[in-house]
Order: sequence, then C-alpha cells, then structure tokens
Amino acid sequence: MFYIIGLGLCDETDVSLRGLKAIKGSTRVYLEAYTSILMIEKEKLEAFYEKELILADRDLVETESDAILANADKEDVSLLVVGDPFGATTHTDIIIRARNLGIPTRVIHNASIMNAVGACGLQLYNFGQTVSLVFFTETWKPDSFYDRIKENADLGLHTLVLLDIKVKEQSEENLARGRKIYEPPRYMSIPQAVNQLIEIEESRQENILSPETTLAVALSRVGGGDENERIVAGTLAELAAHPTEAYGQPLHSLVIVGKRLHPLELEYAETFAINREKFQQVARDVYKCALLG
Repeated sequence: MFYIIGLGLCDETDVSLRGLKAIKGSTRVYLEAYTSILMIEKEKLEAFYEKELILADRDLVETESDAILANADKEDVSLLVVGDPFGATTHTDIIIRARNLGIPTRVIHNASIMNAVGACGLQLYNFGQTVSLVFFTETWKPDSFYDRIKENADLGLHTLVLLDIKVKEQSEENLARGRKIYEPPRYMSIPQAVNQLIEIEESRQENILSPETTLAVALSRVGGGDENERIVAGTLAELAAHPTEAYGQPLHSLVIVGKRLHPLELEYAETFAINREKFQQVARDVYKCALLG
C-alpha cells in the first residue's frame, strides 16, 4: 500500500491514530518538505513515530517519484504531508502515478489551512477560490491571481491567499551552472504580500483592492495553539504598516474579506482588529454590514 498521510498544522501529536498506525507499519516513510513546513524539528517527529524519516524535496516528489513508489505494491510506503494530502496538486499527481503502476493507495486526511482559516471568524461557506501569491522579482510579477480575487469579489466571497515559501531553491546562476547550492529558506510576510497586492491593483486599476477600504485578516501558525497562533485584522493599508514581528513566525496566510460579510462574521473578526472602530466603520460604510448589539 502507498499511503499519503496528513500531519495537521502544528506538531507531532496532530497525526491521527489511523495515520500513526500506517506510519509504524511502513517499511519506508518520506516527509514532504517543500510545499509547507511543520512547526517542529524532524527529529521530534522521528522520536514520536519511532521511525526514520526520509526528507522528500521537490525533485524527489515531482520528478523522481519512482524511488518513492518502488516496491509499494509489495510493502507499505508512506509519504507524510503537512496539513492535508490534497492541499497541493503535487500529491494528487503522485497518487495518479501510483495507480497507473497498479499500486494500491490510501489517503489519510487531517486539518489544513483550508479549514483552519475559520479561526478568524469568517465562515467557510463564504469563501471563494483560493489563490497563491509568489515572491515578485524585478522581471517577474505574475498577476493571474488578481482575476480569481476579482471573481470572488464580484460574488461577495472571501479569498484565502496562500503566501509563497522558498525552501531548497537555487539561484539562477547556480541553476544555470548545475551547482547544487541552495539559497536560505524564505517565507513571505504579511506586509510584503499586501504590498504586492497593492502593486498589482495599481497596475490593473480595476478597483478590486483598495488600501484604505479593503478589509483583510492575517493569520500565522493557525492550529498552533494560543501561544503560537496570531490573527490580525484591518484594512490593507493598516496591515502593510503594522510591524512585521506582530504577525509572529511563519507560515503566514491572508484573507481578503468579501463584501457579503455577515454581522456574526464581523462581530468575531473585529476582535482581532488593529483599530476596532475603523474596522467597524469600513464594514458598515463600504461592506454595508450591520453591527450587532
């Protein structure tokens, strides 16, 4: 059997009992280590699972998956994924490859940012399409995400924006020269993400994202418990100007609030606001959301 097992969002104890049983029964256990990160060291996972973990980078999962799937039709092999297995298209692809090879597959689910985002008080059924925001460069500033945000906005829906991470990435020079030298890990911060969103709005000029009147909620380490989790709400301008350290440690996510904002959502989300009165005013005047009480 080839297992893909979700690990949840926090630490070694988030794995399900079913997932732990599959891990302990596997001959080889791989830890996917590039679409997301856990909040603890690999060694702590190994101690808890009582299994050695093989780190699986992008090359191994996407282009050398035969090594992972080798003999999985004769023995149990597990691929561990932060969050839920279907949080990234990469994992769908490797399941298809396994099935094409006649290998039985089983997916064991867990919490992911796609449902844990509800911690900010915005109701999950009011979310539209999720988008990813990559690091801009001087010559590469893709803006296709803007169209998805616009489609959500036209329906009044919230947009979950997943922020880029760079783990085990090579510089253009090292890549061109074939040198296996990797850049330090980078994680996009909330202020950087907001500034990129505003930059694209200034370029597109379709009045979807207004620094002063678009509400958003920033989240970090959701699912990590009270001591790690941070939620901050405000206008885009407020979030961009807020100190980076106030958002806590990565990983960060951002929710752009849709205009179909329910009063109960407002009542919950405003507790995280940088400026509660301003948050309420924008919600009332721009979003036409009534205040409760």
